[in-house]
Amino acid sequence: MTLPIPVAPAPADEAAVPPIPAYDLGRVPYRAALAFQRRAVAARAQGLAPDVLYLVEHDPVLTVGRSGGEANLRLPAGDYARLGIEVVDVERGGDVTYHGPGQIVGYPIVALDALPSGRDLHRYLRDLEEGLIRAIATFGLAAERRPPYTGVWVGSHKVAAIGVAVRRWVAFHGFALNVDPNLRHFDLIHPCGIRHLGVGSLASLLGAAPSRADVSARLAASFSEVWGRPVQLASADFAHV
Repeated sequence: MTLPIPVAPAPADEAAVPPIPAYDLGRVPYRAALAFQRRAVAARAQGLAPDVLYLVEHDPVLTVGRSGGEANLRLPAGDYARLGIEVVDVERGGDVTYHGPGQIVGYPIVALDALPSGRDLHRYLRDLEEGLIRAIATFGLAAERRPPYTGVWVGSHKVAAIGVAVRRWVAFHGFALNVDPNLRHFDLIHPCGIRHLGVGSLASLLGAAPSRADVSARLAASFSEVWGRPVQLASADFAHV
């Protein structure tokens, strides 16, 4: 699956704050999304594309970050394959993470110099957490951080995982927010290497799943606040971007 990269807009008034378009691409195979991110990072670093946020959903897959290892995979590799769950090693930070239907996975392809964090990667991670915390709060849920771990929790239940990578000061990978995934799939791993805390979702905490469109709109609003730039949900029809 080939996903086109939007063309960078013409230079605007320097006083204007350029918006960040957010495209919901729907269900995208994980390896296709990974390849697309790498192409998008190269284009952004060369100034050929703008900052952008992609929202996707994946078929069941386990991704293993730079800090990950087999110790947090609770089954032999062959068992995952028989369950139809792929295991993919990736360059992002963090440990083992699950992606699957019912999540909103966000991939900000953004130049750090154009965000409040600048080149402070730790600040960028905290800002990703803050955007998620604010969006979740609009549902009446008290989300929070749990240092020293990265991510977002409601009580003892992790509802969002975060892992990023940076090339030429352009960030990629991002976050996975549990809206209504199959929570039993998280029992197949030690999520992010954490063994003493649980995993939850908006659906399990609210008693019903909010719509993907509703959650996406709240994420766009919260990241607009955190990044100080409008994050605008846009059509996924790249022919008109």
